[in-house]
Amino acid sequence: MKDVQQVDAQEILEKFDKENQFRTKIGRWKWVVTFLGVYLTIFHLYTGFFGTLQTQKQGAIHLGTALGIIFLLFPAKSGQHKTQKTVPWYDVVLAFTAMYVTYHKVFFFDSILQSRISGYSTVDMIISILGILLVLEATRRTVGIPIVIVASITILYAVFGKYIPTTILSHPGWAFDRVTTNLWFQESGVFGTPIQISAKFIFLFLFFGVILVHTKIGQFFNDLAFALTGRYTGGTAKAAVAASALQGMVSGSSVGNTVASGSFTIPMMKKSGFKPEFAAATEASASTGGQIMPPLMGAAAFIMMEYLGVPFSTIMLTAAIPAVLYFTGIFIGTHFEAKRLGIVGLPKSELPSFRKLIIKNGYMLIPLVVIIATILVGFTPQRAALLGIFSAYGVSLIRKDTRLNVRQTLEVLEQGARVALPVIAAVATAGIIAGVVSITGLGAKFASGIIALSGGILPLALGFTMIACLVLGMGLPTTANYVVTATVAAPALINTFGLEAIAVHMFVFYFGIVADITPPVCLAAYAGAGIARANPFKTGVIAVKLAIAAFVIPYIFVTNPILLLVDVTPLPFISAVATALLGMTAVSSAMIGFFLKNSKIWERVLLFAGGIMMLDPGWITNIIGFVIMGAIWFIQKQRKDDDDSLGKTPSMQVQGS
Repeated sequence: MKDVQQVDAQEILEKFDKENQFRTKIGRWKWVVTFLGVYLTIFHLYTGFFGTLQTQKQGAIHLGTALGIIFLLFPAKSGQHKTQKTVPWYDVVLAFTAMYVTYHKVFFFDSILQSRISGYSTVDMIISILGILLVLEATRRTVGIPIVIVASITILYAVFGKYIPTTILSHPGWAFDRVTTNLWFQESGVFGTPIQISAKFIFLFLFFGVILVHTKIGQFFNDLAFALTGRYTGGTAKAAVAASALQGMVSGSSVGNTVASGSFTIPMMKKSGFKPEFAAATEASASTGGQIMPPLMGAAAFIMMEYLGVPFSTIMLTAAIPAVLYFTGIFIGTHFEAKRLGIVGLPKSELPSFRKLIIKNGYMLIPLVVIIATILVGFTPQRAALLGIFSAYGVSLIRKDTRLNVRQTLEVLEQGARVALPVIAAVATAGIIAGVVSITGLGAKFASGIIALSGGILPLALGFTMIACLVLGMGLPTTANYVVTATVAAPALINTFGLEAIAVHMFVFYFGIVADITPPVCLAAYAGAGIARANPFKTGVIAVKLAIAAFVIPYIFVTNPILLLVDVTPLPFISAVATALLGMTAVSSAMIGFFLKNSKIWERVLLFAGGIMMLDPGWITNIIGFVIMGAIWFIQKQRKDDDDSLGKTPSMQVQGS
């Protein structure tokens, strides 16, 4: 049964996650891929410890090696990864061409710097065109076509902007050769901030996640989650939420985490009585939220750090309360659904012992503690990641079953590079988009459009920005989505409405992430539905209900950033967090339709309104919300048990402690 689930999980990953559509049979080229992967990981470990190269050189080696591996592993057409027995000659040519045009920046670094003054040669122009085309093709193969279309349109916009009739968006236009050389050789294009952060920080943190998985520390997280929550009402769903939050911190992939965790948790939730759609939605919403869960928060958080010019510890602390509220909402939602269906906890005999887990495997928490502690005391993310990697590797040596031999170590080093490939391609293409925004002034033009469209009304401007993030998120990975929206939309909200920069960046960051569970294109929900054999669209709708905090909380913290620890004083902060937790309880209850008993429509409406009031920091709104919630509690407490058994059937009653 386990093998069947693993096969299904791999098929689902390949269907919904472009980065898993790679060749497995590549003949002798396997040794080349292994060499390049190990080399790329060791290069980052070395430069992380001894100091990175000049940013353009570091980025060139980072991107060039990744492009070479991508063309050797990922076929040109979907499905060919199953049929091809080796790497076709044209992909070998593309692989080494991509490596050369990128490493060209390393080989001729000084002359390229001089060309910025004297002018670029014909050879430079050809290399820049080839480089951009190869980056776009590699991104298409690993991430998908939507982001490539967006990047291509922006390049066309840079060249033909003067032909746009709308004065808001038109610009004088740039010569094609000037656009390509700027995007390839300057710091505002392919090798701009996104790829620089990827080369310095993101790769190392992704490798840290790989180490955790291969040393069974990830499995320890799962066991810990079940030991803590499995015995309570709806224990399987609560354990899935806790496990996915822990796993999602280090995976950085909503779809990947949904499939990896869901292949185990979704069948358990179904067995305990949850409907397939709810089980899939629970896993998808929790796995997606992993990217907003400190301390790691996925790749985009590191780019946010650079954009805002603040330490990563600030980003981590800022994200803490919203992340807690997000997972509280999902956790409470599963609780109310379990109460509605009469699903109790798992028997103690089926759960790992928390005490035994801590005594036997508690030391496996050391790498996570090291990461958090080193960031909080002021170490750079790069150094924190290195210490986390070395501590995780050291922890793996304690026991024989987690110890990595030489062959396994090489496999982990190669896997570290493989995991990073889609991120590297995505941020390189996002750099193209950001570069065009920079050279054409599109950011200011887009900002003017938002202001004009919203009429200067903040809620409308926030709403339009949210829609832009969700639409872009349907085709762009989280990191690329954040780069685009932070470059284009965020300045309008910051400069026009005087909002806190970190709050605005968190706003676009959140909505870029929850696009993965927002219908109609909700890949994480679709992946979960594939495992659960559930209706994909219904799964997406339920995932939105469970993750409702992600659609509400950003509007709260962007206008009142006390929840982001901005301008905090103790009493108002404690009050804001306490009432926000109560508010999430009311909102989640309204979404599920159960409080003490099954809620009537008008009760759900009032609970939702009261919950929103308590989420908004303010004494008057908090008191009104609390009174509404208390009134509904009293009404349902007095109501006879005439309909609170709705949905319960004998088959859903699960015995447990």
